Amino acid sequence: MVQSPVEFFQTISIKVCSVCGQHMDEQAESYMMECDRCLAQSEE
Repeated sequence: MVQSPVEFFQTISIKVCSVCGQHMDEQAESYMMECDRCLAQSEE
């Protein structure tokens, strides 16, 4: 059975930072796997 788009997006798990494990706010068109804090630390 084909799942509706609404059901699909409601069942996606929360995105988690690959470095620290903190839950991330989803952003459209974003493929980043690190949170802003970890990303800022890696650029220093």
